[in-house]
Amino acid sequence: MGAGYRWVVLAVGTVAQATTSAYFQGLAGIGPALRAEHGLTLGGLGLLLACPTAGILLTLLAWGPVVDRYGECPAMTAGLAGAAACLFGAGLGHDLATRAVLLALAGAAGASVTTASGRAVLTWFPGARRGVAMGIRQCAVPAGSGLAAAGLPAVTGRFGVAAAFYALAACCLAAGIAVLAFIREPPEAVRAAAPRPAAAGPAVSAGPVGPDLTGGRAASTRDVLRDRRLWRLSVAAGLLVVPQFTMVAFLVEVLHDGRGMSAQRAAVVLTVAQAAGALARILVGAWSDRVGARLRPLRVLAVAAAAGMVAAAAATATAPVGLLVAVLVLVTALTVCWNGLAFTAAGELAPPGRAATAMAAENTLNFVAAAATPPLVGLLVTGTGWSRAFLLVAAAPVVAAVALRPILERRPPRPPHPPGTRPDAVTPVPNPAPPPARLAADSLLCTDPSAGSRRLAAEPDKAGRPGRRRPPASPIGGEGAIGGGDARSAMRPLAFMFATSGRANRRPVPPLS
Repeated sequence: MGAGYRWVVLAVGTVAQATTSAYFQGLAGIGPALRAEHGLTLGGLGLLLACPTAGILLTLLAWGPVVDRYGECPAMTAGLAGAAACLFGAGLGHDLATRAVLLALAGAAGASVTTASGRAVLTWFPGARRGVAMGIRQCAVPAGSGLAAAGLPAVTGRFGVAAAFYALAACCLAAGIAVLAFIREPPEAVRAAAPRPAAAGPAVSAGPVGPDLTGGRAASTRDVLRDRRLWRLSVAAGLLVVPQFTMVAFLVEVLHDGRGMSAQRAAVVLTVAQAAGALARILVGAWSDRVGARLRPLRVLAVAAAAGMVAAAAATATAPVGLLVAVLVLVTALTVCWNGLAFTAAGELAPPGRAATAMAAENTLNFVAAAATPPLVGLLVTGTGWSRAFLLVAAAPVVAAVALRPILERRPPRPPHPPGTRPDAVTPVPNPAPPPARLAADSLLCTDPSAGSRRLAAEPDKAGRPGRRRPPASPIGGEGAIGGGDARSAMRPLAFMFATSGRANRRPVPPLS
């Protein structure tokens, strides 16, 4: 498998992630049809649409160790096959309770794709390209949900609600076949050489993914969950979900209810904002590759998200509709572009062989925050209004930036010292060739011109430490004796003056006539 195979892994993983996102978030597109078929209120519809997310929360952390032990291909194939079976059953069953349970089981099975596809990208791509690759993979979430929201209503209108579930099942089955056909476990050399990014500068190869904090033994799930850095990162990511889902969930309501824009036009604005956020994810990944770090750009984006929510609060209160639309699109792009950085950083902070477990733990808190944000922000908006609610939401990314500050990314290791020397030994610097005048002066102080032309050689001392200088033997006294080497060094300036004194005034001797 050549270097180009990693892009096959990225393409298949992105398609698999988009397929699961289609029923995680895309079923809202057929919400009116579900309400009509089951006689649901808005609250009941919300509970039905939340069933896949509930299934994800129940199994996402459990899928991490499974992926670490058995690999990406078996986990994704089993998850997609299980999701396809559950969605097909949801199409066959017309009872509300049956559909709710099967949707939850589909979410529980499809959670494997979230962890396994991320681990595959983390393993196959070097640190210098991993940010862009993960950004492309993260674009699958809005792409899959957007395509489902756009396509499922047409399928439902022509063939009924059951056909929409059959279509989702067929997509999951096709993605599972693609995973089984194209995803392979990387060779040990590739997995062992998976690099970590440095705190600054270009990403460098630094051994297996994540530091070994387990004393040389194999890391366990408990070791991952006891890592305070991972918990800080996960909490910060959960706080960053708050402004993200605030904008995604309420952008249409701000424009429709607050400013009287039609629901169709407001939905178009949300689509544009999601597309801008998807592009921003790739650009942010390229930025992290360039600086060789994930957490430093993540802190910057947290501060930018806080500033964006303050700008959204101000624009909601006083700005004209055109300016409000521009601000909301920009703020939405800012608040959704960070996910790939946090997901990648979780895998890179993990101990060797536990990247999927760490990524699953980070993503679990993301889903918890995503489930809690819309109802809580809705209560804030009801009690305080849009502007004050946005100002309160701006506090979440500020706390996230503070939580990220103590986490230190590993710097690249220092190069090993030469064999046979101490790490703190000073490497001798070779002396330059002596000038001709110096050679002439030395030849006047010894009978052996070759001895005078030799420089002081760097020889090891009795302890074997390099760098101590010892003068060569001289016919004038013994080595190091008074009148020997020291006298020779003291007389050198005089000999140098004598050797060079007649050069400037030297005249050619005229020939005898």
